[in-house]
Amino acid sequence: MAAPKKAVVGPLVGSVVQGTNSTRFLVFNSKTAEILGHHQVELTQEYPKEGWVEQDPKEILQSVYECIGRTCEKLEQENIDISNIKAIGVSNQRETTVIWDRLTGEPLYNAVLWLDLRTQSTVEVLSKKIPGNNNFVKSKTGLPLSTYFSAVKLRWMLENVKPVQKAVEEGRALFGTIDSWLIWSMTGGVNGGVHGTDVTNASRTMLFNIHSLEWDIELCNFFEIPMTILPSVWSSSEVYGLIKGGALEGVPISGCLGDQSAALVGQMCFQEGQAKNTYGTGCFLLCNTGRKCVFSEHGLLTTVAYKLGKNKPVHYALEGSVAIAGAVVRWLKDNLGIVKAPEEIEKLAREVGTSYGCYFVPAFSGLYAPYWEPSARGIICGLTQFTNKCHIAFAALEAVCFQTREILDAMNRDCGIPLHHLQVDGNMTNNKILMQLQADILHIPVIKSSITETIALGAAMAAGAAEGVAVWSLEPENLSAVPVERIEPQIQATESEIRFSTWKRAVMKSMGWVTSQSPENGASPVFSSLPLGFFIVSSMIMLIGARYISDMS
Repeated sequence: MAAPKKAVVGPLVGSVVQGTNSTRFLVFNSKTAEILGHHQVELTQEYPKEGWVEQDPKEILQSVYECIGRTCEKLEQENIDISNIKAIGVSNQRETTVIWDRLTGEPLYNAVLWLDLRTQSTVEVLSKKIPGNNNFVKSKTGLPLSTYFSAVKLRWMLENVKPVQKAVEEGRALFGTIDSWLIWSMTGGVNGGVHGTDVTNASRTMLFNIHSLEWDIELCNFFEIPMTILPSVWSSSEVYGLIKGGALEGVPISGCLGDQSAALVGQMCFQEGQAKNTYGTGCFLLCNTGRKCVFSEHGLLTTVAYKLGKNKPVHYALEGSVAIAGAVVRWLKDNLGIVKAPEEIEKLAREVGTSYGCYFVPAFSGLYAPYWEPSARGIICGLTQFTNKCHIAFAALEAVCFQTREILDAMNRDCGIPLHHLQVDGNMTNNKILMQLQADILHIPVIKSSITETIALGAAMAAGAAEGVAVWSLEPENLSAVPVERIEPQIQATESEIRFSTWKRAVMKSMGWVTSQSPENGASPVFSSLPLGFFIVSSMIMLIGARYISDMS
């Protein structure tokens, strides 16, 4: 019997989405942006100490191979010829730091994730070395000195991990964000793997000059990072290398974007002033500022948005970063057991329709934009005997929306032109309660794309448009119109303002919980204060002495 005829579909573009909690691989029709197949693998995170967050780089790499293999199997079952896959794009969790051995291909330490807090003392020491009248780190990188970015994570590894120190001394060490690790491994690894990154990921390391688009000697000297371990820097859309091994042997990897830049492209925010907000583990609002760097006076980051070709201009963005968005739902599930699955939070919130005066500030990793306050910690306040898990679930969703309001307000002040609507994407946008709350709290319409996988779409667009591939046109007249849903505010502006001002009071109460001498940073809770230690010891001696005298009499 003759084999079933393969469906004529093409050309196709694959997209790797390597996120904090999972890895996905999706295949798009480059002419219609339709998703033809996908597979997802959940990832584990490790918490060796309070505030530390790590992942196994080999598990991440294996998850990519598994997703590609399983997706290709599904396509074959649908009689879709995988030889029509003409290119692969890669998007990734940004800032997460990996160091590996170029001779063995083995990671020299776990990946240190973007929301890891172990480097707070490093940040405090370095901040004292920056002249008050010349913050050259921010002027060159657009970033505040923070535990968030790669340079301080890399500095910590160089100071504390002996295998890393030895490999650097012997010229065996390679550094990269997750995109670099994946592309090097997928293009051959020890057998000729290509060591590089794109401008969007490089711009999140705090070692990259966003004006010259090069690694900066002054920054590398300041952080004491040897430039020999750094990857080459590419545009976001060009052929970097060919995949070696597996179902997609020989397919070019030709797109690379940090996940939030990929979402900006996937939302087709190519015009100056267009903005999007992605609801994932964290929450990230980016506004395209065109070919000029706009430096924020209200706590936002200046970052590279994209550079879609070697000879194409670079575009910049203002970004507001929130560490904890979807992660708060995961915390309610894993740590408190309030829900058994993330989707259940919408049902709980719907049951009450209000937080009943309960406010939740999920500052588990300190506060990011616009505060950049590492001393903050999570609080739930406004509790009464009436408060139940449904109110806390509602407050958690409100917290995501309040944080977005804060960064949107900052962006409006920096740009001078208020946004009249907000384009949104990410898995959390499937939560109808969340989206209505967001429109109410912002008091502007929220525009939800019918494609929640905008990160994957952006990486695929960059890969398909690359010179030498050219199966995806980025010309405005050729971009497919994506259906959207418009969510309008349903409450009065005065009510929105009252709720928001109460939230800001809660935020103020979350600050100042942690200092460099606090227990979570390794100091003893009692003896971190020397006078208190002497007081306790002397009191114990006096008590023992008094008992001894009492027994003698």
